[in-house]
Amino acid sequence: MRFPNPHTLEQIATLIGSSYVGSPDFLILGMNEIHIVQEGEIVFVDHPKYYNKALNSKASVVLINKNVECPEGKALLISDDPFRDFNKIAKFFKPFKKSDTSIASSAIIGKNTIVQPNVFIGNNVTIGEGSLIHSNVSIYDDCIIGNNVIIHAGSILGSDAFYYKNRAEGFDKLISCGRVVLEDDVEIGSLCTIDKGVTGDTTIKKGTKLDNQVHVGHDTVIGKKCLIASQTGIAGCVVIEDEVTIWGQVGTNSGITIGKKAIIMGQTGVTKSVEGGKSYFGTPVEESREKLKQLAYVKKIPSILKKLEE
Repeated sequence: MRFPNPHTLEQIATLIGSSYVGSPDFLILGMNEIHIVQEGEIVFVDHPKYYNKALNSKASVVLINKNVECPEGKALLISDDPFRDFNKIAKFFKPFKKSDTSIASSAIIGKNTIVQPNVFIGNNVTIGEGSLIHSNVSIYDDCIIGNNVIIHAGSILGSDAFYYKNRAEGFDKLISCGRVVLEDDVEIGSLCTIDKGVTGDTTIKKGTKLDNQVHVGHDTVIGKKCLIASQTGIAGCVVIEDEVTIWGQVGTNSGITIGKKAIIMGQTGVTKSVEGGKSYFGTPVEESREKLKQLAYVKKIPSILKKLEE
């Protein structure tokens, strides 16, 4: 997420009450998660496992809970609780805005787009031309929807990321201030849920079609001309490349990549990244031919045991 205007290191440190390492006038352009952070932005890290990754990322400023040597060309914000302070920054630059109408006055709706009754469209939403939004759809603030998009009844775009820190007093939520972006010719089935990015975009690219009751987690990117069948659950930060087919009741781990033109058969658990151009099945996931051979062998076990007993 980019800030409306650049802020200095000193200004951000004052906002969250932290110390800092670097020039007070060091300019900060925005904030982002570690997997998508860019130059000029803040990234937070609060676990030793990820210190080096954050310090060597593209981030210009690292919000960290340890005094470390500052990498050349970067700055540090030293905090006793980076998770908390990342939320402070998010709330300051992206406060929640209440809506008083079902379609916000700031929403932009293109020519020949049809919006059926009982649709909610939040602040700063953009919808292109020739789209069709069916009844009881909720489109949260800042979502971007392209041309010739169809969204069926009861679907929700832009709900918060499922991202929590376990504290003694309960789960602490990471504030979501990203967006959902649907490109042209996308179709979303009924009762689908698509979470916004934490600080970036959850993106579904041109021509992709989702069946009913599909969930897409935060910051996931789904490529062009994909087909995703009912009751599939896609975790956060997943990359699904172009022309992938995913059949029903598939689930994925977070942070994986499914390669171009891969086929994921029904009820598969995609526990790791998989190459494109192949068919996969089972949990843990394997190439479908190999997995089906294994299942055939398993069926032979009773007869083998019987022979051994004889």
